[in-house]
Amino acid sequence: MIRGLLVLGLVTAGLAGTTGVATAQTGPGIAIAADLPEPEAAQFVPGATNVVPATAVAAKSAQAITTAAGGTYTCPGFSTVDDATPLSSVMQDTYTWGGFKPYKVGDGKGNINWKLNPYGNPSWYMWFHSLRWLGQGITAASQGDTAAIDHVTTIVHDWVRDNPYSWKGDVGAWESTMHRTNVIICTRQAVLAGLNVTTLPTEYAWLDAALLDHAKFLVNNWSGAWNHGTDESIALFGVGCTLDRTDYMTLAQQRLNAGITTSIDAEGSTNEQSTAYAQFNYSLWGRAVDVLRACGADPGTTITARRTLLANWLALATNSLGNLHQIGDSEVVRTAPVAGTPLEYAGSQGATGVAPTDRVGMFSAGYVFGRSGWGNFAGQSSYSIRYGPTRQLHGHSDHTSLTYTARGRDILIDGGHAGYQNDVWRTWAKSPFASSAMTTPLSADTLPATKLTRSQVKPGADFFEFSDVPGPGISRVRAVLVLNNPDLIVTLDRASSKTAQQFQTLWHLPADQKATVYSRTTALASKAGEDTRTILFQVPYRQALPPGAILLKQAQTKPIQGWTYPNINTRLSAPTLMFARSGTTASILSFIAPVKATGAVTYATRWSGTTYVVDLTVAGVRTSIGITAGGSISRLS
Repeated sequence: MIRGLLVLGLVTAGLAGTTGVATAQTGPGIAIAADLPEPEAAQFVPGATNVVPATAVAAKSAQAITTAAGGTYTCPGFSTVDDATPLSSVMQDTYTWGGFKPYKVGDGKGNINWKLNPYGNPSWYMWFHSLRWLGQGITAASQGDTAAIDHVTTIVHDWVRDNPYSWKGDVGAWESTMHRTNVIICTRQAVLAGLNVTTLPTEYAWLDAALLDHAKFLVNNWSGAWNHGTDESIALFGVGCTLDRTDYMTLAQQRLNAGITTSIDAEGSTNEQSTAYAQFNYSLWGRAVDVLRACGADPGTTITARRTLLANWLALATNSLGNLHQIGDSEVVRTAPVAGTPLEYAGSQGATGVAPTDRVGMFSAGYVFGRSGWGNFAGQSSYSIRYGPTRQLHGHSDHTSLTYTARGRDILIDGGHAGYQNDVWRTWAKSPFASSAMTTPLSADTLPATKLTRSQVKPGADFFEFSDVPGPGISRVRAVLVLNNPDLIVTLDRASSKTAQQFQTLWHLPADQKATVYSRTTALASKAGEDTRTILFQVPYRQALPPGAILLKQAQTKPIQGWTYPNINTRLSAPTLMFARSGTTASILSFIAPVKATGAVTYATRWSGTTYVVDLTVAGVRTSIGITAGGSISRLS
């Protein structure tokens, strides 16, 4: 599409430094900010459940608006929602989103049926009410296309008339208020630019009235300390800047000050529990800084400081393939190479920038990110482990789960992000059964808080231990040892229950691999023609292996298992291996070894005092691991 603006490197521009807004005027029309890396769909549940209180001490910064009257608020753009709806479609009242077929939502004259939801998809409906799909029409209007001015303003005015304040009775209209506020501001700017006037003509006075209603809604309905609340505060500030209302600007800045320290904590973690939303928050808070400055407000230093911490977090959250580890409501997302930050090196896969100083990061918000090293980027292995506070916002019930890359490919994956439609697929994708963790399918998921109880990071071997209560009367402990040279993951899952349970340690494998159960102890996974295979096996430890100790689940629907969502519009069949036990206790010792296609793993076990030793040869490399009586795992050689 062609806008009145050239945006260079959309995602990178939106993420860069202290500037969340990147614009370059190339002709007539309005300036439009670069698209931010906003996740493709949006969380869509009743707004009352979306309020996240700001719990940390608020940031301190000057709140006085010094040059409001001469300030500017750049049109924030339409976040790609308008990409599939060209000007010709806007003029015909036809809207397209999310891979669904185009749908005629009006009579062709701007009279829209705002109750339509032909695909029964809540996100389709929310973006419909956001008005972002009008973006290409607004751009054309700003460039003097009078037909576009007339039609776009007719549609916006139709929304205003058909959805009078307050629109809280319609959750789609409610949830999209912050986005629609910005679209109305952009429409106002387009009218002024398109008509080449500096004062809004009387016949468009309803635009300002609509902005005042939207500001009133935002004043009365703040979602708090997460991306919705940040977006709302930016939009409220935008109304204040546009209409010269310092009260709106002051309140918006107070809310940004309150939200930043909860939204991004003192270690750089966001409270979203999603890597993709973490990257979005990095850019969104950068935009907040630019918006405040452009309209004469002092953003202070806290936002920039917290973004610096988040940049380091995102760099550590980057796997050896150059993607963010897929955690929570995250599609498979590339890490953006933001110049001058650790993200430059991580996002460019080592081509430019300086490597982060840490090889392993442990964050109290519930993340371990580690890798074998930073040099020869794709030749390294990398891993993530989840723990921490109970599930919230965009998080999944994924505690103690792993993702793992080695030999230039995914080895262990997450079930992914199924979108926000409330169906069985989203339920599964958010559940423990979509993660590589020990599960207890006969018990209700308690959404546990999980503790990191022990850790030790050494060259060649990283050890972590986690404990929680995944269901009523059940205790679970997972010990993880990650080796390099050879690349190997060892986990010891121990659990006990007051009642008989099924204990299932799940290993989710990439969709492009075929898995085969070789024996009661061993399974293999590989892709035809590729010089890598993964050998997954379990060693009996304090518990005999029963019949059916390894099961392969793939493309099942009752119950759902053996799938992955690399993005919300793509569901792929993917092998899942289940190491299974039943009873009141379980002890599952697992090994995951990515090797050459011709590589093999052999092992022998022995006792050395009270330490259980496994001597291994992994693709020709010898190593030994020891398990103490207390369950700690270490590399012995």
